[in-house]
This record gives sequence, C-alpha cells and structure tokens, in this order.
Amino acid sequence: MNLNIIYDDESILIMDKPAGITVNRSDTTTNQYTVQDFIDEKHLVSKNADRDSDFYKRSGIVHRIDKETSGILVAAKTKDAFENIQEQFKERSVEKTYKALVHGNIEGDSGKINVPVGRLPWNRKRFGVLAGGRPAETQYKVIDRFRTSGGLTLLELNPKTGRTHQIRVHLKYFNHPIFSDSLYAGRKTAREDRKILGRIFLHASKISFKHPKNGKNVNFECFLPEELNSFLVSLRS
Repeated sequence: MNLNIIYDDESILIMDKPAGITVNRSDTTTNQYTVQDFIDEKHLVSKNADRDSDFYKRSGIVHRIDKETSGILVAAKTKDAFENIQEQFKERSVEKTYKALVHGNIEGDSGKINVPVGRLPWNRKRFGVLAGGRPAETQYKVIDRFRTSGGLTLLELNPKTGRTHQIRVHLKYFNHPIFSDSLYAGRKTAREDRKILGRIFLHASKISFKHPKNGKNVNFECFLPEELNSFLVSLRS
C-alpha cells in the first residue's frame, strides 16, 4: 500500500486514506495492513519518545476515520505537535468537512442534527442515538439532488463533535442513511446499494486547524476518489 501524501513538513503529515484501510493497529487487525504500519515502515514520524505515550503507540496519528471512509487523515511527526493538535480537537477548534450521498430528498438547503450518540448495549460494535449517549452535533448543507427512485441527496457535512460513527448514526436517525452503508442503512437497502457501489459514499474532504509550530491556520483538501466521482457522473447522466 502506498498512501497519497498531501502535505509533509517537520511537524505534520497529511494523508489521503483510501477506503478499506484501517487507521490504527489493534487486537482485531492482526492480519491487516494499516495506516499505522505504512507510517512506521516509511519512517515518516519520529519515534524518539516515551514508548508508553499515545504519540508513540499511535505512530503520531491524531484522529481516526472509519475503515470504509476515504479522505484526509492527520499525523503529527513530533510529540509536541501531536499533543498540540489533540488539544485543538478537544477544544473543537478543528474544522472537518465530509461529503456523503444519502437516501431520500432532504427538504431545505441546510440544517443541524443535534442528538446524543453512544455504543449500543445490545451490539457493542455499533452506535446509535441514546438518551445516555455523549452530546453530538452535525451540521449539513445540500450540494445536489438526484431524481432516482426514492431520491438521493449529496451533502456537505461538518461534525462539531467527533463521536465514533457520528455522521453515519446521525443520518440514519434523520431517516436519510448513507448510500452503501452496510452497518446503518439497513440490510436490504445496503445489499441493493452495493450491487452498484461497493463502498460507503462517505469521504473526509477537508480539514482546517492551527499549525502546531507557528500557530497559523492551515487548510487541506482532497477530492472525491474516482469510484465516488464516477458514481455521481453516472447519476447525473
């Protein structure tokens, strides 16, 4: 595997992760090649740090995106940069933008979903809207609409919090699940979707934060991968 590196300096590494690649190593990724393996093999991040630190254990990877989601991923190359960007995430000053194609026609041009998200007690691998969940907010705006059977809507989304599966759970709760989402779109719907698109239509397209070295705002963007762009072209034609 050879990830596309969007930007690289002495402090940060910005990558464009393809769909189907897990970000961090874990007990369940023994036979999988991960982004973390890629970083370690290429010696892209300094490992001169405390082996018990999160920086060392995560090879500098500051945040995660789902295995099936493509798009921008940030790694810090030093422990100081790692802790600086992590603090920005905690303060919710990092701006993230996603694109998703969802089922149905969404009324209006923009809106906000603000409901708590938590791990389902009866299925620990999935998340849902729960009264005892953690606060979660996702803002969205409509980019395009497609007049297919049942309708499809292309959205730009800005999660203001970073809960696991937040966007996927919020859109399911909103009754507009993401196209080809095998976990949350429903078994029958996902099965039909995957006959024409073999991955979830969710892409991390932009990120903005303060550079950990000089404090200046930096913005990075990666375009839709070919399989998603081609699918939109087919819908428009």
